[in-house]
Parts: sequence; structure tokens; C-alpha cells
Amino acid sequence: MIIWAAAPGSAKGWTMFLAPTRRAALDHLSQYVPRAGAAYASGRNTDPGPDRPGAVSRLSPAIRYRLLTEREVVAAALAQHSLAACGKFVQEVCWRTYWKGWLELRPAVWQRFLTERDAAHDGAGGSADLLAAEAGRTGIDGFDAWARELVETGYLHNHARMWFASIWIFTLRLPWALGADFFLRHLIDADAASNTLSWRWVAGLQTAGKTYLARADNIARYTEGRFAPRGLAQEAAALIEPPVGPAGKLPVLAAPDGAAPSLLLVHHEDLHPESLFAADAPVRAVHAVCDPVLLWGDAARRFAAEGTADAAARAAAQFGCGAALADKLDAETLITAAQAAGARQVLTPAAPVGPVADALAALAPMLDAAGIALRPVRRGWDAGVWPPARRGFFAFDAEIEGHLRADGLL
Repeated sequence: MIIWAAAPGSAKGWTMFLAPTRRAALDHLSQYVPRAGAAYASGRNTDPGPDRPGAVSRLSPAIRYRLLTEREVVAAALAQHSLAACGKFVQEVCWRTYWKGWLELRPAVWQRFLTERDAAHDGAGGSADLLAAEAGRTGIDGFDAWARELVETGYLHNHARMWFASIWIFTLRLPWALGADFFLRHLIDADAASNTLSWRWVAGLQTAGKTYLARADNIARYTEGRFAPRGLAQEAAALIEPPVGPAGKLPVLAAPDGAAPSLLLVHHEDLHPESLFAADAPVRAVHAVCDPVLLWGDAARRFAAEGTADAAARAAAQFGCGAALADKLDAETLITAAQAAGARQVLTPAAPVGPVADALAALAPMLDAAGIALRPVRRGWDAGVWPPARRGFFAFDAEIEGHLRADGLL
């Protein structure tokens, strides 16, 4: 089972990471997809190390920022394999969708994490134990290597993420929210949903009472003997919290005016706008923003900034208009850009729960006061697959095949 949805690495001779462009992501997907069947299913849990080929795709940064959409990654796999053959790969892609949908229906859990993180920083931030864990100086075989790999590369294999989180919580007894924050600050592919809810799952909060315990024999087996840690916790007592409450409903988004002159706002949560908006949409200009305040780490900021520039160029080509790049998502700049384009509305991909969604919600009334409507547009994949994320993953997974059929993928 994938938890962080680190995306279903590399094959021999491939570069370890993708360039942050859609072209590079498509090329990587094309090279990888023949391995999305049996090779992936049998090898996905093995982490051979950052410098050796493995069974996973390392497409996660492209999927996280939607240089590639989940739908097209699934479609590419199903074009070469039966669902029975590539089912594990498809399931892993859908984990990221599930986490986003789950959080979208319970946005208060994100705010709960932020509050708990800030309180933990006040209580344990700067402690010797925390600093040693983040620097990879605990003396725990494997854990220290993963801490350094994360900081140096911006990536960890999904299985290593699970081991790391379990050791952080149950062996080192550090606050889970600070571990989640450590990942946010260094993973290129971190998003609010996948990261927060994965740490909660390991801690026994996400599925109440169900924890993940890292075991030395499991680590030795799936790292091919690279690591054999000693002194790991032998039990993992679940953390507890107040009840989360029932799932809500997806917010209803107002439909755009199909004839109104528009400014297209591109942000890092969705860097494939040309697949969301028709080529004949009344877009007069493109305004692309990668605001570093709305991302957590330098590696993610660099990747997203280059990806945003790539998306802006593609969108400008599709709509036959100019594109501007900005590094701040603020009302004054957005209103000025819209007015310069003669736009009466700002079209933008709907952002999932997280900093960009919060920023857009804060901007909407200011744009409205200037006579400009902000119109986020939700992808059909999200509209169809997020609502079933009301319960556990396996209830959600049971509905995936029906959705794929309804979407024309089977």
C-alpha cells in the first residue's frame, strides 16, 4: 500500500529526477509505463537507494504539480496494460487523489495540523533530539541516511517515508507534526493532503488505533541489506485526538461566464491549464504566479517556479496571448493585470485544501470589489473521484473501476 503517494523511480540509465517541464514529464512517463505492470507490482516496496534503479516511477513531482494529471498517467498505464496487470500502479496514483479528496471533505484537519505543528515548535523546536533527527545524527542505521537523503535530494522512496515516520514517532518519540513539517520543508512532491494524512496514518490518527511499526527485518529485506537498525520500538501505541467529525461536501463553484473576457491565473497547484480550459475560452492574457510564501521548501520552490514558467508559455501559446510571471499572489497585482487585459473575470484551476486555496479565498472579495469575478474551475477527475473519499481507502478503491469506466478509460 502506498501512503505518501510518492508516485508509482527510475530504471537503469535514467536520471534520478525530472526536469520541471511537461515535455520532460511526458517523456519520462512514456519510458516508464511499460514497467507499470508486473515489474512495478513485484518491486514497488524495495528501496535500493538513491543511486540505484528501482521499480517506482519517480513521477511524483510531475503529478503533485500537475505537469501530468492523474487521469493521463492512469490512461497511459491502461493503454499498455490491462487493469489486472497494472492495478497496483493505478491504485498508487489514486492514493494521492484519495488523500486530496479526504482532506477536501474535512478541511479542518489541515488547520488542526497547523495548530499542532506550531504548538510543537513552541514546545520541542530546537531541542537536541529534534536537531539530531533532522541532521541524521541519531545513530539509527537507515534513519540517519534517509534524513540526509531527504535534505540533499528532496525525495524519499515511499517505503522509506513510512519507516522514517514510524521511527520518528515511536522510537525517537518526537512530535508527529514536527516530522510532517520536516517532510513539507524538504520533499519536492509534498502537498498538504498526502503529507499530513500519511503522517497521521502512521501515528494511528488517520485510521483511529491503526499504526505503522517499522521493523528491522522489514527494513533489511526491502533495502536489500543496506540497513539493519537496532533498538527500534517494539510496539506502536496509537496517538489520540478529539474526533475529526463527519465528512462534508465539496464546495459548489460558480460557473465562469463563457463569453466574458478573461485573465487566466496559473498557479503551482495545477500546471497543465491547457487541458482544463478550452482553446476557444475568452482568455486575453495569462498571469502565472509561483509565490514562495505558498510553498514550504527551497527545492519545491525551485521546481515549481520552473514548472510555472513552462506552464505559462504553454498556456500563452494555446490562447494566442501574452503571459506574465509573478512571484507574489496578491490582489493589487492581479487586479492590475486583469484590467490591463480588459478582463471581467479571472479563470484559474481550483486549488485543493492548502495555502493556495486559502490565498484565492482571501483574494476573491477584493477582486469582486473591483468588478472582477474570480472563477476557480474544478477538474472533472476531482469532481468525480473526490466525493467518494468519505471513508477509508479500500471503500474508495472499490469505486475506482466504476469511475474509470464512466470516464472512458476502460
